[in-house]
This record gives sequence, structure tokens and C-alpha cells, in this order.
Amino acid sequence: MMEKKRAIISVYDKKNVVEFAKRLVEMGYEIISTGKTADILSKEGIITINISDYTGFPEMLEGRVKTLHPKVHGGILARRKNEEHMWELKQQGISTIDMVVVNLYPFKNTVLKEKVDFEEVIENIDIGGPTLLRAAAKNFEDVIVICDPEDYFDIIDELRVKGDLSFDKRFELALKVFEHTSHYDAVIADYFRKTLKKKGVQIEKFPETLTLTFEKVEKLRYGENPHQEAALYKEVKTKKGTLFSAEILNGKELSFNNINDIEAAVTIAAEFKEPCAVAIKHTNPCGVALGESIYDAFTRAYNADPVSIFGGIVALNRKVDIETAKALNSIFLEIVIAPDYDEEALNLLKQKKNLRILKMEISEYKNIHEDGFDIKKIGGGILVQDFDSMDFDLNELKYVTKLKPAERELKDLIFAWKVVKHVKSNAIVIAKDLCTVGIGMGQVNRLWPTQQAISWAKEKAQNAVLASDAFFPFPDVVEEAAKAGIKAIIQPGGSIRDEESIKACDEKGIAMVFTGIRHFKH
Repeated sequence: MMEKKRAIISVYDKKNVVEFAKRLVEMGYEIISTGKTADILSKEGIITINISDYTGFPEMLEGRVKTLHPKVHGGILARRKNEEHMWELKQQGISTIDMVVVNLYPFKNTVLKEKVDFEEVIENIDIGGPTLLRAAAKNFEDVIVICDPEDYFDIIDELRVKGDLSFDKRFELALKVFEHTSHYDAVIADYFRKTLKKKGVQIEKFPETLTLTFEKVEKLRYGENPHQEAALYKEVKTKKGTLFSAEILNGKELSFNNINDIEAAVTIAAEFKEPCAVAIKHTNPCGVALGESIYDAFTRAYNADPVSIFGGIVALNRKVDIETAKALNSIFLEIVIAPDYDEEALNLLKQKKNLRILKMEISEYKNIHEDGFDIKKIGGGILVQDFDSMDFDLNELKYVTKLKPAERELKDLIFAWKVVKHVKSNAIVIAKDLCTVGIGMGQVNRLWPTQQAISWAKEKAQNAVLASDAFFPFPDVVEEAAKAGIKAIIQPGGSIRDEESIKACDEKGIAMVFTGIRHFKH
């Protein structure tokens, strides 16, 4: 006579568990359960064996120990084709367990609470659940393991039709478990790390093993190109000022490239407290400006490069009014991002059904990189670094030339420096009156982006300033700047040939300041 099949059901998320258990009983399964799960199933008329009755051992330590028992784990881990395993079970009076249905205490939900008590956090670390899941997943050939309520009825259907699950299906469910438990443990480790950091404990910034965990938001239509598949993932705890806290008010779904460009746009807009408009194309700025109002800022950013902005993305760090909306609507844009919109302005923008309109707390963006790493994927591994959030202290600027920048020039220098930080290296930004007039980017030497920026700025370069993301190895940039009429330069300094560039500035009547900070962006 075939031994009765048994399923352990112990779930925090009770979604569909009653109906699922009923279906199992109809197929001849005996249900073993714990705590509230057992109470709910019993109230619905489902006969269950309480875990304490099954093990002959009471729950203890306020529920910390209930399923951690040889009768449970022996029944899960025994390999059915191994005669010695089966003989040992018989000797100990242990029955096999054929299915484990478990989902875990919501540790993530606990740590996301405002001002959560540390003791509550610790008590919400599930021990028995992950142990059950891992044991069943290890022995997936003999034990069906389920951690996601969304899988219940597909499994029931396959069991009804075929009488069992295929090897590949069991394997897939086991994979899901190990992904689930590794994510669960990574969230705990992240909480412990951040808590120690807040307490001022000095811990290794870059641990010997780095486990990162993210949650899938959606699969995207494609990646950078149509032949690349892509998906969007988020951190466990999303902060204000990120795309994940944004509200999409209009337009079709965001693409991979849209999301990448949004990140680039809000990163720059968040640098400034004054009304700021940023136009982005392929993650590089084509126009950035400050203004008396957001309309003024956008108009100036647009005029900085009315060619490249076509089909681009605009980020604004102030509420959009009707005047600004009319200006935005006059050109073809993919996306507009702002902290808010006047009702009339929003209604006007929505007339373009494909224009993606995002409401996003851009001012909060500067705070999102307090924790975590900047990560770049390479073949076989990753590069990990701090985010480039350092800025110079105005009092520590080095005025290295005979001529010092005028007050207006200094303001423009600081503005240009904040922009060049976000331009692909090698990067040059020319600015005047708190507006970019020429941007050169992504070249293999420093002279070419200088010439590129000057060629676009044309006569606007007269009396403008220039920012460079890295030092000058030769005085050629200064010479080109002088020809264009540029009056002040900001750069990190630190070249063994700094004196040549300083001398060239002195000869050409250009003021130059060193920041002591480099901003490569690759």
C-alpha cells in the first residue's frame, strides 16, 4: 500500500492557502501545519495535524522553535531512492514529507516601518521558514517546495493532469526558493550593516563577499537596442527623489534608454537650489541653465542647443506653470520631469499623448547616495566604488593665476563645474550667465572636446568661462580658450605640467582656479 503523501503548510502570506490546501486534501494529502496557518485551515474545515502533535514536542521560546525537529527535517531530507536513508527513517519512526509550502515573516516590511524598534526587527528574522525551504529545495527531486502563492494553482493543475511534477518543474521551484532565501538574507545583512554604520561602528566598507539584492519592478520592452532583453529592478527600500517614487502622469511605458536618461537629467537638476532646467540627450546634457523662474531657465537651456534637444528629455526642479508648458509643448520631447505641475499646464502637456510626464521630487535626489555603491559590470565580475558626491569647498579653491576671476565669472565657474561633473569624459563645458553655451564630451583627448564646445558656442564664448573634468596635460586647451575669448577656467589641477597652463593663462589674461578634485565619468 502506497504511503500517504504529506504537506507542511506554514505561511505568513495567507493568500489562496485555504483553497490550495483543500485541493491537496482532495488529492489525498495529509496536511501538517503551524500556528495561525493551522487555525485558519481548521476553521475552514480542513483537517490539519498541528506541528507539535506531529513532532511530539511543544513549540518553545515564544515560537522561535517549532519546526526545527528531526521528525520534520528527516522526513524532508531523506532521499527516497537511498535504502539506508529510508531504513533510518523507519528505525526512528519518521514519515516522509512530500511537499513544503512556506513563505516568510515580512522582514523587509518590518525594517521599512518608521522608527521601528530594534527588538521587533530581530524577532521578525525567520529561522524555521528558511530552514524548511532550503531543506526541501535541496531534496527537490523528492519534495515539492513552494514559496510563492502565485504558483499554487499551476502546481495543482499539473498534479491533477500528470500525477506528479516533472524534474524540471521541481528544479525550477527549488531555484526560486534559493533566490528567495538569498534575497531574504541579503536584506537582513544590509539592515545589520546600515545599523552598525549608524551606531558609528567602523566596519569594512568593501566586505570580502558582496551580496546585492534588488526586486524586479517590470520587464522592459528591450534594452539599449531592440535585440537586447532588459528588466528594471529596484532597491528594497526606495527613497524620495528616485524614479521608483515618481508618478507617471501621462504617456506610454518607459524604455531602458528613457530610464537611463531620466537618471542623468535629475542628477544634474538636483545639483542646484535655484530654478534649473536640464536638457538631456543620450545621458549627456545638451543645455543646462539657471533662471529667475523655471520658464526663464528652460528658455535659456533650450536656446543653449535648440538642435540637440529635439527628441530629448527635460528635467525641471520647479513646478511647471502654463507659460513653461507652452514652451515645452512647442518642441518634440520624449519626457518632461518636474516636482509638480499647475493643473492648466498639465492638461496642456497631456494633449501630446505620447509625451511621458513624470512628477518627481528632484530636490531629494542629492540624498539618495548616502548608502550603497556605484557598480559597473565587467566580464567575470564588477567594479565597485563610492558615488561621486564630493564637491569642493569654496574656501579651498586655489587661485593659481595672476588674474583672479571676477564675482560674475566665479559664479559661472561654479555652475560650469557642477555641470561638467555629469558629462562623459573627456569633458569640457563652456558657460556664461549661468547657462551652458558649449559642451564637449566623450573624446580621447582634452583638446577635441574643447574645440567641439567652442565650435558650438561661437561668439557666445566671448567673456565666458570653461570647466574641465580633469587637469590639462598641455597648455593647448588654454590657447584654444584664449582664441575664443574665454576669460576664466576651472579645473582640478595636479598635472606635472600645471605651470605651463598657468603661464599660458597669465600671458593670455585668463583667470584660472584649481579645485583639487577630478570628476571623470566613464
